[in-house]
Amino acid sequence: MKIALMDSGIGLLPAAAAVRRLRPDADLVISSDPDGMPWGPRTPQDLTERALAVAEAAAAHRPDALIVGCNTASVHALPALRALLEPGLPVIGTVPAIKPAASGGPFTIWATPATTGSPYQRGLIEEFADGVPVTEVPCWGLAEAVEHADDAAIDAAIAAAAALTPTDVTTVVLGCTHYELVAERIRAAVQQPGLPPLVLHGSAGAVAAQALRRIGELPKPEADWTGSTLTVILSGREGSLPAPALAYEEGRLLGTAGATTAVIAER
Repeated sequence: MKIALMDSGIGLLPAAAAVRRLRPDADLVISSDPDGMPWGPRTPQDLTERALAVAEAAAAHRPDALIVGCNTASVHALPALRALLEPGLPVIGTVPAIKPAASGGPFTIWATPATTGSPYQRGLIEEFADGVPVTEVPCWGLAEAVEHADDAAIDAAIAAAAALTPTDVTTVVLGCTHYELVAERIRAAVQQPGLPPLVLHGSAGAVAAQALRRIGELPKPEADWTGSTLTVILSGREGSLPAPALAYEEGRLLGTAGATTAVIAER
């Protein structure tokens, strides 16, 4: 079994680690675009073109499924990716976990400035949280700081977003895959004394499970990872996990479990 994941950068790590935990025996292909990141400020057409190139680089390795481990790419490029690759290659997008969060009452969504207040996010809120109070919080610079593992910038961005978050909040939706890499730092910044433990809703686990369902596989966390491979593609070139990825538990998990291969994939 081989699962591919794509993103502009290391935001795909949470989903990749979730797949690794569910199926340690699966080969992984991670395809990112360091030459073109960040994708957020790009026009939808430009972003879609780059996403298609990254997806094609991953598809060249004949995976059984492709996870779009990026909220922004899922918003703008998912229809084009599915038109290009399905039905031969199932494509699984990433959607903020608004539906499960809404079942617990009022909540907050942390997202990139481009996504905050967007028709896409507002549509999800109307569909899954109609009538439930929701606060949208733009997280200026957080994804970029996480991408570079810049601790000072991460702390500053989290503090700024926490200042915009209602003090009585008990649930936060992490609306960008990068944010899951610093979930505990977000928890520490938002948790208020005397309130119930903060609930954080990410997407990685659900996306990984959906990828397995799409290809008819079941979780098997006890499987032997010996011989499983990790293929890293950086803007279509052979590569290895970038150094910032190893600053996070998810990146270290991928870097130590199984053999690592680097294969050229032409764009």
